[in-house]
Amino acid sequence: MAIRTYYDPLHKGIALDDKVPEEKMVISLIDSSPFQRLRRIKQLGPAYLTFHGAESSRFSHSIGVFHIARLAFNKLLKINSKLTKYRALLYASALLHDIGHGPLSHTSEAMFGLKHEEWSATIIREHPLISKELNNLDNELSLKVSNLIEGKDKQYTLIKSLVSSQLDCDRLDYLMRDSNSIGTNYGQIDLERILSALTLAPDGDLAIDPKGLMAVEHYLVVRNLMYRTIYNHRLNEVSNWLLEKIIEKARDLSPKKIWIDNCLSRWVWEPENINLDLFLANDDIRTLYHIGRWKDEAPEPLRTLCEDFLNRKLLKATNIDDLATEIQLEALVIARTLAENLGKDPSLCCGLRHNKFVGYQPYKSGLRIWDGSELKAIENSSSLIDRLISPSKTAWLIYPKEIHIDLSRKLFNLRQSQKYN
Repeated sequence: MAIRTYYDPLHKGIALDDKVPEEKMVISLIDSSPFQRLRRIKQLGPAYLTFHGAESSRFSHSIGVFHIARLAFNKLLKINSKLTKYRALLYASALLHDIGHGPLSHTSEAMFGLKHEEWSATIIREHPLISKELNNLDNELSLKVSNLIEGKDKQYTLIKSLVSSQLDCDRLDYLMRDSNSIGTNYGQIDLERILSALTLAPDGDLAIDPKGLMAVEHYLVVRNLMYRTIYNHRLNEVSNWLLEKIIEKARDLSPKKIWIDNCLSRWVWEPENINLDLFLANDDIRTLYHIGRWKDEAPEPLRTLCEDFLNRKLLKATNIDDLATEIQLEALVIARTLAENLGKDPSLCCGLRHNKFVGYQPYKSGLRIWDGSELKAIENSSSLIDRLISPSKTAWLIYPKEIHIDLSRKLFNLRQSQKYN
């Protein structure tokens, strides 16, 4: 075998040549069991309950990130051929950046209190199928990759910028991929134009040629829209809240009161004591199988929570960010009282979730324009990007649909009271 091709719905044919050492490494990493596990991790977690096409996996996304990173790297090599020594570091970092995701991707971080970056670094350092393959090319490569992903390395700034920054290969892929799978047009960025505008600043880090400014502006606006309309969609917030409640209620029980296997038992009651094997043993299949068993066998209220999730009996949510913080809490109390008056347990059907999204952060891996003579922050060249610095916030009040009419009246009164006080 000389060439292996992955046919991707977004990027079409992604070819790997095993005669190229770095690409042979990528093939072996893809074939490893920790990477194959990513087939069983949904890219967008429970968003499929909101957008029925959101079924893509972290496996597809990770290969896509590698593909874009390779394109970007080949563009930069034309500017500085000495960068070739970093090829293996970039390929491995781009491919493995998400290998430490738990079940349902980011959702599991709130459910179980784990950070995927830390687990990605641990897998890269400690799993023999990963570390051995990396170290075959460079006996310190697994350490370099894990440090870069965990944010501990300050040496390889250009590679870090390509893997994790405000214009990185990860974001470029997930915006296009998520938009494609969901069926929206928000994520249609001009990837070719962005890649052609990548250049090197005098300090060796990533910069943007002025000709690509509008393409980058469009990309940042697209990202803003994707977060506001897709990632932070009210029903996504409700689904995530419901999953967190399921684990919370399972945790309130003892292992003797619900069916649970040894792996998920550790995740639920002892997440701080999960070893590498137990981490990799959990995926969407195992977690959702448990939720299915609990729907049939667990005591209340866990049984009903699981049934509501699996059968998409979702609560309602409304944005009350326009209300002051103390009035938001008052709104939650009102919702809880209305629910209780209907005989419902308010702790299981009423909640408040806050989100803040910043479209562009100038002091966190800020983008720079380099025209060959002057290097400047991108926001100084674009009033549009400058406006994206202001954060957008949401405060979702979650409640049962039975109280919607009464709650809407009371929220109207709260808004009127805030307006005139």
